[in-house]
Amino acid sequence: MEITREGPYRYRIERRGAMRVPGVVFASADLLPGAEADRSLRQVADVATLPGIVRASFAMPDVHWGYGFAIGGVAATDTAAGGVVSPGGVGFDISCGVRLLAAGLDRDAFAARAGTLMDRLGAAIPRGLGRGAVWHLPGRAELERVLAGGAAYAVERGHGVPRDLARCEDLGVMSGADPGLVGARAEERGLGQLGSLGSGNHFAEVQAVERVYDPATAEAFGLRPGRVCFMIHCGSRGLGHQICTDHVHAMQTAMPRYGIDVPDRQLACVPAESPEGRDYLASMAAAANYGRANRQLLTEAARRAFAAVHGCDLDLVYDVSHNLAKIETHPVDGEPRRLCVHRKGATLALPPGHPVLPPDLRAAGQPVLIPGTMGTASYVLTGVPGNPAFDSACHGAGRRQSRHQAARSVHGRDLRERLQAAGIAVRGASWRGLAEEAPAAYKDIDAVVDAAEGAGLCRKVARLVPLGVVKG
Repeated sequence: MEITREGPYRYRIERRGAMRVPGVVFASADLLPGAEADRSLRQVADVATLPGIVRASFAMPDVHWGYGFAIGGVAATDTAAGGVVSPGGVGFDISCGVRLLAAGLDRDAFAARAGTLMDRLGAAIPRGLGRGAVWHLPGRAELERVLAGGAAYAVERGHGVPRDLARCEDLGVMSGADPGLVGARAEERGLGQLGSLGSGNHFAEVQAVERVYDPATAEAFGLRPGRVCFMIHCGSRGLGHQICTDHVHAMQTAMPRYGIDVPDRQLACVPAESPEGRDYLASMAAAANYGRANRQLLTEAARRAFAAVHGCDLDLVYDVSHNLAKIETHPVDGEPRRLCVHRKGATLALPPGHPVLPPDLRAAGQPVLIPGTMGTASYVLTGVPGNPAFDSACHGAGRRQSRHQAARSVHGRDLRERLQAAGIAVRGASWRGLAEEAPAAYKDIDAVVDAAEGAGLCRKVARLVPLGVVKG
């Protein structure tokens, strides 16, 4: 591949072969993946071959290798010109996302009863590979109401307050969901997991606002120096994974009927307006609603813990997904076009004034939540005008080591002791799970955020530091 530098935080992969558009990577020289160690840039080039793709195949500063699309990949296809939808551009954990809540206490008050609160949170939050849930659904009929109604249905059933929905992407429910298209195996996997973290890089973390970069925007978001926050990172669990699996197989079978040939079978796709494309989008929306309800239930578990230990509440700052494909209108070549925008490990980043933002956030822009990993900072940013990647930003630090490599480099027990010596309480599901998510396995979150801001994707509002983490 021919890669040229276009600016301090922008690289271009020139068109060649079947590529319909160039690749664009937002990164510093230090963050740019090495071709031999990480195949993600090859994946960026492969995505550029998809039918109907417009502008460019984009990669965020946290880009790393994934299934089909690189994690941190963004691509939009023109639905009126045969533009495709690809499950690989969404990922297996559909609607995996981040939710940030602000607590009614400061860092010193947390420290006085840190162990008690962390024990309470550890007991209240189901996690790990197995079954376990905050809300044990009585049967498929109730599950299908969740798939149709998302966080809005959870709030309707008493799991939250109406204000929560105003601070959720799409008001907590993605339209177009069809629970009837969700297969029996996916429903079976979803019945016992609503209100659980899962495993891998998912977490629930107590944090404190260490630094504020933009006081006015931070005030609009409910953040101030020293305030304790609670961050949740999880998705649609086994239900979303199964939906992705089912539709990848279906699209691999359907592609020849549409004359589609892709360089990697993991990029299985069909026209977004085809019957198979519409079925996937409706099933994906159902999984997205499950993911949003999942974070809503975990919010309620955390609220009970904070109320029991500190007598305080948690106010939702924002909830946004980073594994979705959405039908949106964006200007392309000076004209508005209806696009299927894939964000795989990339978060929505709406600018100030955007009409879908709630009135109390419209002047500030959408909160953009970029977590680090255990022991490192997380950031709250805001969207900016003129975002070059369809109002998208990165979603985290991005892996630099595989889970196997990380587990070989440190023992989970030793890692926990080091973190606790640094003042970070850890409640993990397994020693190996902790080792796989060691800070050394990830890129430098400060460098990633600087690149995202420098590339014009978002703007820093506040830096948060960890006080205690519950790991999946």
